[in-house]
Amino acid sequence: MSQKKFEEIKKANQAAAKKIVEEHFSSSSEEEGDEDFEGKRGKIVANTFITYTTQTDGDVQELERTKQYVNEAFQAGAMTCLICIGSVKRNHAVWSCSGCFCIFHMPCIQKWAKDSQFLVSSLTDDDFGKRDYPWPCPKCRFEYKRSDTPSRYYCYCGKVEDPPLDPWLVPHSCGQVCERDFKPSCGHKCLLLCHPGPCPPCPKMVTTTCYCKKAKPVPRRCSAKEWSCQLPCGRKLLCGQHKCENPCHAGSCPPCPRVSRQKCVCGKRVAERSCASPLWHCDLVCGKTLPCGNHTCEQVCHVGACGDCPRSGKRSCPCQKSKFSLPCTEDVPTCGDSCDKVLECGIHRCSQRCHRGPCETCRQEVEKHCRCGKHTKRMPCHKPYLCETKCVKMRDCQKHQCRRKCCPGNCPPCDQNCGRTLGCRNHKCPSVCHRGSCYPCPETVDVKCHCGNTKVTVPCGRERTTRPPKCKEQCSRPPTCHHTSQEKHRCHFGSCPPCHQPCQKVLEKCGHLCPAPCHDQALIKQTGRHQPTGPWEQPSEPAFIQTALPCPPCQVPIPVECLGKHEVSPIPCHAVGPYSCKRVCGRTLNCQNHTCMKECHKVTETDSCTGKKKAGPECLRCEEGCSKSRPSGCPHPCVLPCHPGECPPCAQMLRIKCHCKITSLYVECRKITTADVSEKNLLSCKNQCPKELPCGHRCKEMCHPGECPFNCNQKVKLRCPCKRIKKEVQCNKVRENQISIECDTTCKEMKQKASELKEAEAKAALEEEKRRQQAELEAFENRLKGRRKKNRKRDEVAVELTLWQKYKYYLFPLCAILVVVFAWYIAQAMD
Repeated sequence: MSQKKFEEIKKANQAAAKKIVEEHFSSSSEEEGDEDFEGKRGKIVANTFITYTTQTDGDVQELERTKQYVNEAFQAGAMTCLICIGSVKRNHAVWSCSGCFCIFHMPCIQKWAKDSQFLVSSLTDDDFGKRDYPWPCPKCRFEYKRSDTPSRYYCYCGKVEDPPLDPWLVPHSCGQVCERDFKPSCGHKCLLLCHPGPCPPCPKMVTTTCYCKKAKPVPRRCSAKEWSCQLPCGRKLLCGQHKCENPCHAGSCPPCPRVSRQKCVCGKRVAERSCASPLWHCDLVCGKTLPCGNHTCEQVCHVGACGDCPRSGKRSCPCQKSKFSLPCTEDVPTCGDSCDKVLECGIHRCSQRCHRGPCETCRQEVEKHCRCGKHTKRMPCHKPYLCETKCVKMRDCQKHQCRRKCCPGNCPPCDQNCGRTLGCRNHKCPSVCHRGSCYPCPETVDVKCHCGNTKVTVPCGRERTTRPPKCKEQCSRPPTCHHTSQEKHRCHFGSCPPCHQPCQKVLEKCGHLCPAPCHDQALIKQTGRHQPTGPWEQPSEPAFIQTALPCPPCQVPIPVECLGKHEVSPIPCHAVGPYSCKRVCGRTLNCQNHTCMKECHKVTETDSCTGKKKAGPECLRCEEGCSKSRPSGCPHPCVLPCHPGECPPCAQMLRIKCHCKITSLYVECRKITTADVSEKNLLSCKNQCPKELPCGHRCKEMCHPGECPFNCNQKVKLRCPCKRIKKEVQCNKVRENQISIECDTTCKEMKQKASELKEAEAKAALEEEKRRQQAELEAFENRLKGRRKKNRKRDEVAVELTLWQKYKYYLFPLCAILVVVFAWYIAQAMD
């Protein structure tokens, strides 16, 4: 019993350790199940887009972006909001950019748009917050107007507001047909169900010809309807001399690539130039004589006439106050008046006389303010005045001071690096110091499996929350048990799962191989740890350690016969030996009536000459009484103990009632049990039977068994129906309706006279009833005549009116007044 209990406790501990190991390590079967699920999902997405590429010129590359967005929508944790670096879940309200189709949380993009507009308006607008500044997408910088700031959550196609969560649809999808216009627009609409990312290329089939219109129209995908027949274009180039030799192409033909000798515009020089640019200018001065005949054209190679001489006609003096008409050979003289042109300072005028050439610098001394307006100084007007005071205003970043000397107030943007830690917590912002939130980290990080062969690229900062990809390669770590190779399983992190291969070590006692799973590194609960010193000390968590366990007892079945030779059962090898099968011994005892009831035990003598196993000296001895069945009717047990053979006849006396239950008789038991039918009169008392027959008379037979015979011969009186004639006959004949007495003529006459007498009596009674009713009617009418005279006197008495009849006309108004007063009182109380 102690060994059995030890085995049960050992199995319970092993089961608990196995459960902990299975929870701690991931099994390869779960990984294979996940891979099968991912494979099925990939096939479903591939079958969705296969119709876009099964016919002519399907563009596979354009489908990759749409496939990627749909795959990420199905994968848990694949979509990431670049603003908060958090996962986009199914139940989150989202917004999708129409430029890059990146998905953001609705609260994140609303805060981003608000901060962007605030930053731009605070830097550039004097009327802060009044102008409509755009805000950019955090990823692609696509600009949106202030009115485009998202305020409500729509599905991808924009048809349904707050789309319900449906596990059978793409997250954030309404499940309806997309119907968005394709880009570039072709007149068709997207046929996919509401989906993330860009719409795939238009799958419609159209009939179209090539760019040069020479080939016959062919059916093609609408997204690839423009095609080239690869024949020479043949259109005339801009030079007007040659034709385009390029293969059939889109758009205008390129410039003519040939080279020819061409003259310049003035015709003085000839050079080899591209046929596409026939007009060119040389660097020679024209030199033609002007119409005045005194001067030549000073323009460089030009087209057309040289024009009039620039010195002909009326010319002004240098100060532009006087005009002179002089030949073109003479220069215009000065007028002698003051120049009076505005100097470079823009305040004062030139005080010299009319002169040729530029005016001199302004030399007047003025009281000048510095650029920042804080200091003044008297100095020449043409010199700028900059003070040494440094600006203390904050730059647009609101972190650093301007520190520029004599700043006029338009402080330049901050030129220092931002240096703040980005949301990824790995890098710092490389931008110039700015206000508001930093842009999301543009870096990406590869999350690899343990062996490094499989990786997945995620935004920087997500590597801490992203699960490593499931590698399909086999784990290459060496085994940690006595086996030469470990079980095949996928690449994983942490320790390898426990080895489940058969131990196969040779057992020392029996030489069999150990069939148990490998137990070199079994997880066992640690014992003998620190015991708490008192109830105030918290108990520590149970610790488990990996250790090698000895091989379990050999369980190879060995056939062994039990002690009582009842059966041959397979016994585990470690428990082989004499054993009891726990059955009843079952050997026949000496009484030949019972078997040994002891549990299976060892027997020294086993004679089986009678066909049954005989009991041995170790078996029980029969101590019971005789239990053989007694003869029918004998209530006495056998007087002998349990014995073989028949029991002796019963000699006890019985006191038994006779058949009529009146007299008691004393008879031997064996005579009763052995008596046949003819000897049943032993119980008769020889007296008359006291039983009554059905007719009511006493039975005439002697004391007998069974029912009394129905043969009553006693005389009874029999009468006719009118009871006048009577006669004595035997009882049994009357019961059998063998004799009957009928009425004669005298009986009939007497019966007729009696009926006539009854009729006369009934008629007399009827007449008497009528006379009685007539007398009662006359008496009632007499009483009625006397009552009418009394009623006439009562009608003449005056009727007295009641109080209500007298004063009812006064009571009605009084009640109405009371009701009105009561209603007014109730209204005042409620107010």
